Amino acid sequence: MNTDTDAMAMLQLTKLRSSIDNLDAIIIHTLAERFKATQEVGKLKAVHNMPPADKAREARQIERLRTLAQQSGLDPAFAEKLLNFIVAEVIRHHEQIRDLEADD
Repeated sequence: MNTDTDAMAMLQLTKLRSSIDNLDAIIIHTLAERFKATQEVGKLKAVHNMPPADKAREARQIERLRTLAQQSGLDPAFAEKLLNFIVAEVIRHHEQIRDLEADD
């Protein structure tokens, strides 16, 4: 093995990992902002006695994100699984908010 080649590969690996770390931070911050917005939606739904889930909107969002994923070179099935995971968490939060509102 060539030591210079190994050193260059390690430098490239370090740079790529740094970019991945930055992207992971963006994902976490973006999810935090998304959940702040959905918490507000949950409060609004609770106050107005609306159901925590909106299946029609979820279906539209899934289709929209599958299309975005395909356009971005990301597996649409993965995008759908991710959105389903996020939506399940949002609904759980909305149910908690509804229950808290009912107790008040």
